Amino acid sequence: MRFELNADQALLQRSTRDFFAAEYPLDQSRRLMEDDPRGFDAAAWGRLAEMGYLGLTVPTEQGGQGLGAIDLAIVLEEAGRQCIPGPLLDAVLAADLLARGGGHDARLAALLTGRRLVTIARRSSLFGATPGDAPVVAGGRVRGPSSFVPFAAAADSLIIVAHDEVVLADGPFDVTPLPTIDPAQRFGRVDFDHAVTPLGPATLLDDTDRLAAVGAAAMLLGVMSRMLEATLEYVQTRATFGRPIGSFQSLQHRLADMLVRTESSRSAVYRAAWCVQTASADAPLACAAAKAYAGDAARLVCGEAIQMHGGIGFTWELDVHVYFKRAKTLEQHYGSTASQLGAALAAAGY
Repeated sequence: MRFELNADQALLQRSTRDFFAAEYPLDQSRRLMEDDPRGFDAAAWGRLAEMGYLGLTVPTEQGGQGLGAIDLAIVLEEAGRQCIPGPLLDAVLAADLLARGGGHDARLAALLTGRRLVTIARRSSLFGATPGDAPVVAGGRVRGPSSFVPFAAAADSLIIVAHDEVVLADGPFDVTPLPTIDPAQRFGRVDFDHAVTPLGPATLLDDTDRLAAVGAAAMLLGVMSRMLEATLEYVQTRATFGRPIGSFQSLQHRLADMLVRTESSRSAVYRAAWCVQTASADAPLACAAAKAYAGDAARLVCGEAIQMHGGIGFTWELDVHVYFKRAKTLEQHYGSTASQLGAALAAAGY
């Protein structure tokens, strides 16, 4: 089966690529990643909200765009290509969860307009939490630690997964920043002692987790696509022994492997997005497989990009390492490769 974008989706892809290129030139993003304590620019975040990207999957009657997982994958692939900083995927997932939890229109509206940031503090090791980190809800309050909370220091509210329920707490929070190789993806440990508002049972996360896998895999696809393009450009201009290095067969074989990994990831990502959008019974398997494959493929593609750029591939000035770090971060979060393989096997009945 060959998947192709329809006219509206192709327009979304072009307009998103142009918007991200204008708002997030990588030279400016790199300075922002390194110098801004939040890790992203508040003004650019507001323009992102104005474009409706934070509420892509939120129904129109709740203030969102009412689009599906395929549209989300298109946008996040472009976000990966540009390696944009900030909690775009985290905010989209939080908005989707708030919309399905119901009864929180004011907080949802503030999130969709960029006035408040909400992210999700997960307890599952499948999403990177430290074993033993499990906040407990009792008497209308949540207490206990949660690690690897995305953009915890910048969050105004957090959706907390505590054992068998999902709750919402408003800040400020006691946050300990955690080190990360990707300065544009911030994480923190939060020690909770906050009043909470119930959102629903933990099963509310099932759809969000599948959307997270699709979104992260799409961002990895964008990272791979850009690194493949950059490497092709380089090997056609870098010459040795009087000829471009791209003419050497050994490098052509490696480039072919990069292309196969990238296009195979594309097939997996959009198959998974289609399954989510159509509520297919294959969605759990397709989403886990897409994230597992894309995480492994991106590590190879970005590693090869560094190697084929030669000596300059390891330098701080070149942008390749920025993409490699983003790929490694996405590989481990939103369901690590190992945990998603386990989820895929379970979904397949093994």
